[in-house]
Amino acid sequence: MSIPLVAAAVVATLVMCDAGLAQQATQEAPRATGARTGNADNGKKLFVKYGCYECHGREGQGGVAFGPRLAPNPMAYAAFVRYVRAPRGDMPPYSDKLITSEQDLVDIYAFLASRPPAAPATVLPPE
Repeated sequence: MSIPLVAAAVVATLVMCDAGLAQQATQEAPRATGARTGNADNGKKLFVKYGCYECHGREGQGGVAFGPRLAPNPMAYAAFVRYVRAPRGDMPPYSDKLITSEQDLVDIYAFLASRPPAAPATVLPPE
C-alpha cells in the first residue's frame, strides 16, 4: 500500500472518530444531569443574559484578551458546572445565587455544544 493511501486512511479514521466524539459531547449534558435535556435556543439567550458573551464571544469562540474558547466541543458537563460555580483566574463565580437554576446551566451547555466548528480559512471570503 502506498504512503498517500495510508495517510488518507488515517485521516479518514481520525475525522470519523472526531465526529463521534463531538456527538458524544453534545449528548453528555443530559446524562450528567439526570437525563435533563438542554435547550440550545434558550441557552443562547442565557449566555447573553448572564454576560458570558462579554468575555467568551457571542458564539463561545473566546476573546482576544481573555475569556477562553468554550465552543464548539465544550469541556465535560461536570467540569463546566464546577468551573462556573468556582472558577480560577479572572472569571467571577456564578454561584447558586446568580444562576439559580440547574436547567439554565444545562441550556447554556447545550448552546455551547451546538455551535458548529469554525470554517477553514480557505472558505472565508477575501477582504
